[in-house]
Amino acid sequence: MNVREIKRVYFIGIGGIGMSAIARYFLAQGVAVSGFDRAETPLTLQLIAEGMTIHYTDDVTLSDKEAELVVYTPAIPAAHTELNWYRNNNYPVYKRSDVLQWITESLFSITVAGTHGKTTVSTMIAYLLRETGYGCNAFLGGISVNYNTNYWSGGNETAVIEADEYDRSFLKLKPDIAVLTAIDADHLDIYGTAEELEKAFIEYTGNIKPTGTLLVKHGLHRASDLKGPATRTYSLTNDAADIRGADITQRRGGYVFGIAGEGWAMEDIHLNVGGMHNVENAVAAIAVTQMLGIDPEKVKAALAAFKGIKRRFEYVIKTDKMVFIDDYAHHPQELEALLKSARHLFPGRRCVVAFQPHLFSRTRDFAEGFAQSLDMADEVLLLDIYPARELPMEGVTSKIIADKIENAACTILSKEGLLQYVQAAPLDLFIVAGAGDIDKLVQPIKTILESK
Repeated sequence: MNVREIKRVYFIGIGGIGMSAIARYFLAQGVAVSGFDRAETPLTLQLIAEGMTIHYTDDVTLSDKEAELVVYTPAIPAAHTELNWYRNNNYPVYKRSDVLQWITESLFSITVAGTHGKTTVSTMIAYLLRETGYGCNAFLGGISVNYNTNYWSGGNETAVIEADEYDRSFLKLKPDIAVLTAIDADHLDIYGTAEELEKAFIEYTGNIKPTGTLLVKHGLHRASDLKGPATRTYSLTNDAADIRGADITQRRGGYVFGIAGEGWAMEDIHLNVGGMHNVENAVAAIAVTQMLGIDPEKVKAALAAFKGIKRRFEYVIKTDKMVFIDDYAHHPQELEALLKSARHLFPGRRCVVAFQPHLFSRTRDFAEGFAQSLDMADEVLLLDIYPARELPMEGVTSKIIADKIENAACTILSKEGLLQYVQAAPLDLFIVAGAGDIDKLVQPIKTILESK
């Protein structure tokens, strides 16, 4: 399909982070964009403000009957009325991953995959290419704080793409440069076993173009099975990696560091974003800029002004008396990195984390890991599981995490109970984490904390 000839497009699940990036692409091309999502969110309101039409009821009478293309996300249930109406009436209905492939297949593609880290690394790469003047088209899975969007057009033939492993979507991409950040067990509701997930990532590396390069985090499980015409490794500090960080020091909630590469080095790099894991993410992003031959001084200047990604170690409040961090972490490894970084940056403070588990299947599969990571906090506040696309599972509640927490104080609260807790408790380091709708509580919590 020639997507550049489309004049009207309809999205089912338009408020999804990956869907919204493609919707913004079409809008930027002058296409009439409309769609359905199940709930109003800050993102859907922003899309409406940009010129899209969105409704929140699964109702065929509200859908666009003149759509030339219908795009849906695999998170939409098979029984969705609008989706089935379009199919039954022979409209061209395609998954988001198909459309993303068509948009980017003729471009020089830089893709970033991994069970965590991919949003930050892809956003960093796209940001650095834009700010240094190299330019790119960006299709991201998070909202850049610098630009308040997850899509932009660079007017050139380069694309930076967050490659999502959910539903094997990333296997349709054919990258010139492929980055791989992590292969930890996740999405077992889709893959069944960790081994099947690993096979998908191996296949992803096999899709790199013959002249392309794989940039992979040093020491990943199954690294010897990964494919790619040329492979480079990166690491935070491991000297065995081809590209690695060096001389890392903490400074005012951020970091100053250097990078040692193959025949090149950079010093005095400033990253004003919290989290040691974000230094490693920056190492990967900078490595890509050097593969493209971008001036290191321009890269350093750009990175110093990088403000991060919304809900990725995002400082909501940062004062001498109070630090409030919002994060998307929804996997044990992500929670571990989040809490370890917060502890490192703000030693001596009492760390309280409010966590909303995401998916019954993920909670069931990783309850032990969640408990171990959350035990790094002084106190844990658990919300009920956010179901997303799933139906409840017997015996699977937040309590199965709470029962495994050994050291931290732990309480299961309602959303209203969480707000009451914030109002009453003395807090100096407070973190909310999760991929569900806990982010809707961030502004109310901020208001309470600022009024205390």
